[in-house]
Amino acid sequence: MNKNLKNSLLATAIIAALGLTACDKNNDIATETKTTTAPSATNEKQSVNAKQELASLYLQAKQSLFKQRALSATMYGLSEEDVGQAVSSKMELYSPENETKLRTELLSLSNKIANIKLDDADITTKNNQQVMSGLARYFAGAPNFTIGFIDTWMGLSPFIVNQINGPLIDIPRIMQNDQPITTEQEALDYIARLAQFDQLAASIIEKQAADAAQNWLPSKVTLKGAIKYLKGFTLVAAEQHSFVSVFREKVEKIESLSTEKKQSLTNRVIAEVSQVVYPAYQSVEKASEQLLAKARTESGIWAQPKGSAYYQDAIKQLGDSELTPTQIHQLGLEEVARISSAMDKILLEQGYNKGSVGERMVALNEEPRFLYEDSKAGREELLSDINGYITDVTEKMAPVFKTTPSYQVEVKAFPVEVQDGAPGGQYTSPAVDGSKPGIYWINLRDMKANPKFGLKTLTYHEANPGHHWQIALNLDQAELPFLRRIAPYNAYAEGWALYSEQVAYELGMYENDPFGDLGRLQAELFRAVRLVVDTGLHDKRWTREQAITYMSEQTGTAESDVIAEIERYMAWPGQALGYKLGMLKILSLREQAKNRLGDKFDLAEFHDVVLLNGAVPMTVLSRNINHWLDTKL
Repeated sequence: MNKNLKNSLLATAIIAALGLTACDKNNDIATETKTTTAPSATNEKQSVNAKQELASLYLQAKQSLFKQRALSATMYGLSEEDVGQAVSSKMELYSPENETKLRTELLSLSNKIANIKLDDADITTKNNQQVMSGLARYFAGAPNFTIGFIDTWMGLSPFIVNQINGPLIDIPRIMQNDQPITTEQEALDYIARLAQFDQLAASIIEKQAADAAQNWLPSKVTLKGAIKYLKGFTLVAAEQHSFVSVFREKVEKIESLSTEKKQSLTNRVIAEVSQVVYPAYQSVEKASEQLLAKARTESGIWAQPKGSAYYQDAIKQLGDSELTPTQIHQLGLEEVARISSAMDKILLEQGYNKGSVGERMVALNEEPRFLYEDSKAGREELLSDINGYITDVTEKMAPVFKTTPSYQVEVKAFPVEVQDGAPGGQYTSPAVDGSKPGIYWINLRDMKANPKFGLKTLTYHEANPGHHWQIALNLDQAELPFLRRIAPYNAYAEGWALYSEQVAYELGMYENDPFGDLGRLQAELFRAVRLVVDTGLHDKRWTREQAITYMSEQTGTAESDVIAEIERYMAWPGQALGYKLGMLKILSLREQAKNRLGDKFDLAEFHDVVLLNGAVPMTVLSRNINHWLDTKL
């Protein structure tokens, strides 16, 4: 997820081994046997006590995280009771002290959860313990690093100021899209948050400086991208800013307020934006410009102190893999060759025979028949087509998906002020109470980056049966601990979304549409290339330019998208690995299930097993599949 991306709720993020060592002392779930004797009263009492203690620790982990991440609590629609304190007017602070407190609390909770002894527990109880210990560890970040900040989608994110995520990008989006303004008090809560942007900015500057003091420095490209965003955020007059226009639109609908009161509240928002928010952004911009002279010329995380160790941990966290960077790089090269060959076959069948696959895709992307008009009408047509694709695929999915999520999905264009650093598409989660749908964000900065032959596949990835379907079904599992309902396992979530693109193909969504199928393969190729360029940047010491050239030549993707992608990988080491690694694992589990069950294999049932147990590390997913297979045989 991507997040906010986040989100892609994205996609977007834990390791197979996260916090699992202690939990593996429990019986293997896949091979557990049922006891034939009734447990003693003492054992029953111990079991009840253990479950009660675990439930208490799960609540503590949830509240520990969301007390420090009040805006994320708003994004998920959490109440005061959920969090353990009122958060609707609270601001997040990122000082080194605050980050250390959060990480220490969560690491302690992870260990406590893992060390509780469970005897004769059912598969769900054991999964809860294992996954919740891992999630608490994930949100605690890598214990050997104090740099970066904890992101509720990505876990440990290495640079608190960058061009694609972080508080100064994510918080405005949450306030504008997720914060309710339906009463005067809610309007005042919004204003109260705006009034605290000076404290937010001061804490970010302090954290940025503390990291720099450890010689942990972003690349110049990453920092320049962030500065461009910070400058752009304050370009328009305060009264024209989206903070104001969104507030004005929402407050206008509060019928209990007089016209004078609405105007008075709006004036207060304008004042806070002008006097607090803008100076806050300008202060971070100034601090970042001063840091620019020290920023690194190197593009990869290898150049940071203990950078190679950080990257190997990122591979575990975000790729859910024990493979080395060299092994992943080679896997990527093999997948690039395989997918390019399939694309070449379609291109030749359609009469495109000159140049490499990438060159022919570039030429295809220039043909007017595949492009939307670069205008308001063209953008409206594109959004209309996306909604049509969602309707069509959802109907076709019925035979192979037993369970339908209760949450809806909505399509929106990225706000102009963030589109330069944003990915091509992204998904954000619905509110838990259903007051806000899931949102599929589409980047319309460059209409040539959205050719018609690629739009179906992006939609299946971000909406149905991809991110929205998976994340909404996960939220529907009310019996799970809350952190499990929003679990951001990157390889699982992004692997599922990429797997969904293949499911759409298998459902016939590209029938009589060779160019659409070409777009699907180009998207898969894009993910295979990620294995090569991410390891290239962060392990093999590739330059930004090397990575851009390789991705451009192999995929034929619009240059604006390629540049944004490579700069994203520079800021998010390891995140790009989850897509292909996760997809390959899900496909291998499906093949294993087909081989074991033969004619008894039911794809819809397989999908329920994958989805209704929530997002999990791949070791847990394997166990869940094996447990299901054992019950079928």
